[in-house]
Amino acid sequence: MEQIEHKYVEVNWLNLHVAETGSGNSPVVVFLHGFPEIWYTWRYQMIAVAEAGFRAIAPDFRGHGLLDQPPEPEKTTFLDLANDTLALLDALGISKAFLIGKDFGSAVISLFILLHGERVSGFITMGVPFLPPQPFKYTEYLPEGFYISRWREPGRAEADFGRLDAKTVVRNIYILFSRSEIPIANEKQEIMDIVQPSTPLPPWFSEEDLEIYGALYEKSGFQTALQVPYWYNDNLCLFELSLLEQANIKDPRVHIPALFIVGDKDYFLKFPGVKDYISGGLKSLVPNLQMANLPEGTHFVQEQLPDEVNQLVLDFLTRNSQS
Repeated sequence: MEQIEHKYVEVNWLNLHVAETGSGNSPVVVFLHGFPEIWYTWRYQMIAVAEAGFRAIAPDFRGHGLLDQPPEPEKTTFLDLANDTLALLDALGISKAFLIGKDFGSAVISLFILLHGERVSGFITMGVPFLPPQPFKYTEYLPEGFYISRWREPGRAEADFGRLDAKTVVRNIYILFSRSEIPIANEKQEIMDIVQPSTPLPPWFSEEDLEIYGALYEKSGFQTALQVPYWYNDNLCLFELSLLEQANIKDPRVHIPALFIVGDKDYFLKFPGVKDYISGGLKSLVPNLQMANLPEGTHFVQEQLPDEVNQLVLDFLTRNSQS
């Protein structure tokens, strides 16, 4: 990872930690991580795109890893992360970029494109597809022990995580999210208890990788990391929808070139309605969408299957850089 440089960029009164590699004059690719990830989740893709002649930039979202905590982390929203992304482009003098996101990073991309589509050359989402802001309804159709339902209860995730060190929390979540089943605890069990201490890490995720994640979350904690994807509520969603309406964005369709990469064993595909949306409504919202299914892929395809993902990413970037 020696070719990846690190710096801090001031955006929206925060010092944003940014990992970067590649020529400053090349087409820009910005990578946006999910949970429980940081910039490091994109290590394979960053090096691949830089070697192919692109400039790779991967920030830590506010409150994650090496980044400053926002003054009121409990009020952090997807809109804040989209605004940070815009401010980062402005601070670095980047007029237009490709965006690549995974998990809730895909949700940030969806909102960013609706608000600032003119700044995007093309976008790739992994695990979670393009999805305009909408109220979160999955909890209505899944058992009480559904991990998001549990983590939405005030204080419950903090108490669950607080029993363990950051490294163990990341370990357990990587194991849980690498499975093909939705994490659901029984009535007398917390989410962290689903994973037994003897359960091995996924074979593609090393102890060294875990040490890096653990050290960074030891610094930042999990408050902001949980706030955005899990404590996000319908009131905040309605606020974001009102912003789109104020910006006179009434049509959620986007015509930017797009690629959706999904592992067929990703547990997110078992969320109610997700498969129907991917096979139906998604293409109507993103007419220029290509889809790539990885039969053995799980929720972390970019780390699990880097060669396959890198090839898909490079094909997309090369094709749409020449158009």
